Amino acid sequence: MQILRSPLLALLLCCYLSASQANRVYIHPFHLFAAENVSCETLQAQASKPLETLPVAPLDIEVLTPDSRDPSKLDAQKQNVTERTAVLAELLNSLGFRMYKALSSKQQSSNTLLSPVNTYGSLFTFYLGASKKTASLFQQLLGLSSGTDREDCVSLVDGHKVLKTLQSINSLVDDGPKDEITTQVWTFARHGAQLSEDFIQGTQDFSDTSFIRGVDFSKPQEAEQLVNSFVEKTSEGKVKSVFKDLNASSDLLFLTSFNFQGSWKTAFQPEETSTQEFHVDETTTVMAPLMTHTGRYHYLNDKVRRCTVVKLSLSKRSYMLLVLPHEGANLHDIESKLGTAVMSDWHQNLQEGLLELSLPKFSMSSATDMRDLLTNISPELEAKLLGSEAEFSQLSNTQPFAIDKAVNKVMFEMSEEGAEPQDKIQEAGIPLKLSINRPFFFSVIEGDSNAILMLGKITNPTL
Repeated sequence: MQILRSPLLALLLCCYLSASQANRVYIHPFHLFAAENVSCETLQAQASKPLETLPVAPLDIEVLTPDSRDPSKLDAQKQNVTERTAVLAELLNSLGFRMYKALSSKQQSSNTLLSPVNTYGSLFTFYLGASKKTASLFQQLLGLSSGTDREDCVSLVDGHKVLKTLQSINSLVDDGPKDEITTQVWTFARHGAQLSEDFIQGTQDFSDTSFIRGVDFSKPQEAEQLVNSFVEKTSEGKVKSVFKDLNASSDLLFLTSFNFQGSWKTAFQPEETSTQEFHVDETTTVMAPLMTHTGRYHYLNDKVRRCTVVKLSLSKRSYMLLVLPHEGANLHDIESKLGTAVMSDWHQNLQEGLLELSLPKFSMSSATDMRDLLTNISPELEAKLLGSEAEFSQLSNTQPFAIDKAVNKVMFEMSEEGAEPQDKIQEAGIPLKLSINRPFFFSVIEGDSNAILMLGKITNPTL
């Protein structure tokens, strides 16, 4: 358990400093999301009341209707979220950087994409089905422990408040022109098992549509084909062949899809797009279409970290920070220093100037196995949260019950069209030319809460 404590302290310290800098009264994150009448509950104690479960409809490939929702429970997400979004953004950003670095280090020569918002949401959905012992570990990782509990007990947060706050962050982006986030959740449970109402509600709290179905896993190959076909149909063909190597003893498969469809605030003109060299590494070059636009941008030449940072406006609320290493600098070295403080420092020191910016066309997707991701951070962490030592006594009436596969699918699509028309007025002065023609890092940020929606790198735009 010790491995989780120092990251938690770092998360809370970061939250404290950020809150202090904003001159607002500091409130411990736990108290914003604590369950009603919260008290420190003994880890080994049985639940005070029987688990409330619901039957799961068997998977029928012809029945593609999303799960029905209780409007009264969904309306609550609109209330009292402003302070929660800011605090939760700090926590998910810190954990997102930690997870992105673990993922990127395993994919040094590959394009990489992670959504901190979606990853955080997946973990909190699992939290709703965890025993008190496992839930305590989830809270430590996610930065929402009370900080005052004894080692033999835990004060629980209200996971639904957390998940609804995440969804409210996504809805802030949808409020602007053009940009849109769509989140879907699929859960496939062992045939005959009932799932807890809490968990089922959680899948709905942070998604636009959710599907919970029962599957007979006794014939794994047939089950694999069935669930993948169902996901493909209900995602309109966007999510394909995610689940592999199923086995007959599977209890539960979990999948989220986070799809960001964005537009540049100002369009890149088609006539200004040309095929140019992109230097994948010192010895490899590919030809890729680069879009060019001359205009006023906020940017920074960071001589200490040896990179150039450019802010690209997207919708009314969201923007991209693009980080290009200087020639001869290593992208991995820059990524290793990434964190909320670095990103904040970059954003505060951006200066406006005239740029002739050339940027590769890119849309990308990734499928991240959550168990592999946690293992990359720490095998012990994975064992305690999703693996052999994890307990999900609050997930199903069937015991023991495990989460066999948990996958996050992230899709990032940028349109060349702009949310606003191109300004035809010639800018005065000689623009600085900046060509993004070698591996670069980028993040997509929701501007009101400062929540990081995407972290990614492009090492080869043609892949």
